[in-house]
Amino acid sequence: MASSFLQGVEISASQFLDIFHHYDHDGNGFIEGKELQSFIKELQRVRKQAGLELTDQMTTFVEECEKNRDGKIGIVELAQILPTEENFLLFFRQQLKSCTEFMQAWRRYDADHSGYIEADELKDFLKDLMLKAERTYDDSKLDEYTANTLKLFDSDGDGKLCLAEMARLLPDEQNFLLRFQGLKMPRREFNQVFELYDRDESGYMDEAELDALLKHLCEKNIKVLDVAQVQLYKSSIMALSDGGKLYKTELALVLCADD
Repeated sequence: MASSFLQGVEISASQFLDIFHHYDHDGNGFIEGKELQSFIKELQRVRKQAGLELTDQMTTFVEECEKNRDGKIGIVELAQILPTEENFLLFFRQQLKSCTEFMQAWRRYDADHSGYIEADELKDFLKDLMLKAERTYDDSKLDEYTANTLKLFDSDGDGKLCLAEMARLLPDEQNFLLRFQGLKMPRREFNQVFELYDRDESGYMDEAELDALLKHLCEKNIKVLDVAQVQLYKSSIMALSDGGKLYKTELALVLCADD
């Protein structure tokens, strides 16, 4: 049973996967509400039963949850709490420290501009992260990291990652894409909006045109978007552009709902 893994001094990547999916009952990518309460109770019970104290990270986490009953944790936050071997999730986060860096990486590794990173593209992405960090690896470990990343983030099980799925590697405070998930438009509406803000009819948006669109979205969705964060939204989205030219295909990754 997944809860029994909580008593481990070191948890394997596969055990970590089992734990997360066991407590994320609704499969929305977060452990929250009653799921989180159940996780905390099981964590305390299992560790006590095994004669183990909570680690400092676990204790801090439990205290914060007791103060904030509306809290939730994602996959990477869970990896910070549990003693996971070869903690590749935290490694990724350390290498991609901002949403802009993440979006630049996405554009580079979505080589066929399909709007998805498939297994071979994901493997190249992980390989280059390892080289950048001067971290040793072998092909079998790289294959394991690729498979585990797909298992963790491929929420619809299609064997590839869309932008929103991959963005779950980012800290919530950096992941502005979470805010845009509820604002995605049907294809027809998106096309009309793009044409409206592509004021010079060039077929792409420049920074000024994107800025106008984002400010409009902030005003229209004041409870979701923060107008003070327009510069962050803009710089992150423009990281998808081709030399400052943001084409419809790239903007659709953020604002267009799947057909």
